[in-house]
Amino acid sequence: MTVRTRPPSLPRRPSKALLIGLVISSVLAVIVLVGMLLEGGPLGFGLSMLLAVAPLPLLLAAVLSLDRLEPEPPLHLGFAFAWGAGVAIVLGVVLTIAGQAMFARAGYGPQTVEEVGTAYLAPVIEEALKGSALLLLLIRRREIDGLTDGIVYGAMAGLGFAVVENVGYYVTAFTEDGVGGAVQLFVIRGLIDPLGHPVYTAMTGLGVAYALTRRGPARFAAIPLGYFAAVLLHGLWNGAALLQSIGWLGLAYLVIMGALVGLVLVTVRDRRQLLAKMGGYLPTYQATGHVTPPDITMLSTLSGRRAARKWAKGVGLGRAMGDYQQAATELTMLHLRAEREGADPAFAAERDALLDVMAQARRW
Repeated sequence: MTVRTRPPSLPRRPSKALLIGLVISSVLAVIVLVGMLLEGGPLGFGLSMLLAVAPLPLLLAAVLSLDRLEPEPPLHLGFAFAWGAGVAIVLGVVLTIAGQAMFARAGYGPQTVEEVGTAYLAPVIEEALKGSALLLLLIRRREIDGLTDGIVYGAMAGLGFAVVENVGYYVTAFTEDGVGGAVQLFVIRGLIDPLGHPVYTAMTGLGVAYALTRRGPARFAAIPLGYFAAVLLHGLWNGAALLQSIGWLGLAYLVIMGALVGLVLVTVRDRRQLLAKMGGYLPTYQATGHVTPPDITMLSTLSGRRAARKWAKGVGLGRAMGDYQQAATELTMLHLRAEREGADPAFAAERDALLDVMAQARRW
């Protein structure tokens, strides 16, 4: 959210819990990466880090593009990414090893223990840990205003996890088979299936967002359902990899890509619904002079917003148009939260602050 919703003298304080979580997660991620450096040496680690990070800019751009209409705060996005890269990685390894040790003590052989850890324990544990990033974000529940927000936060946690995990896999491949082994694994994990973890955890995020943005007690069932979907997709891919069957891997890949398409369709529908709501709420403010019928028409369609930004950029008002559109979007979200959650003592102050932004930005 790039628009200030309070006067500059009263900025919203960042959540202490999120800041603490960000620091702890980042420190843990660094510790894990240092361990990988010691294991693979400078050459192996450097190559592995390069391979793991290479697709990241494109993947981040793809995830963030889903939420351009109402961007999330960088601190919250950074927290979700760091949580996946740090806390989820460390606890995932510890708990999976502990679970495998229990099966080993029960008398199962090493191969069975390894298969159970990969196909069952890892999906259950890792998806719970990555998805738990949304628990701290629930404290700042005002940041999850729609299904798209949950998908984006879940995907960010998945991306953080995938980057660090991939470094570990590439280091191991380099240690065993040299540069060729690491590059060969990169083709599978970095090029063919780079969106696995983001898609898995986005399913949990979708469930959490649905529970937060809908009414009725039944909505909370969406959280375990989203988590179950994440575990199912994760387990399907890991199980197919264990079987080393092209057929099963192809099926798993198609299912995951189908889930990805479904998530994108959800974000498109979510965006269209938000734009439609703008046409319902904004006419109330025509008397202020900050919103006119042509403005409402422009704000209520993606094509209209793009055309307006293009025109404004040509006359030197690109930043002003962006601020105006963002403030109008935030104003609509403010009304949606009030409609969903009831009266908020801060509603009037935030509404007036957003209208002030719109008044200052509207110079056409």
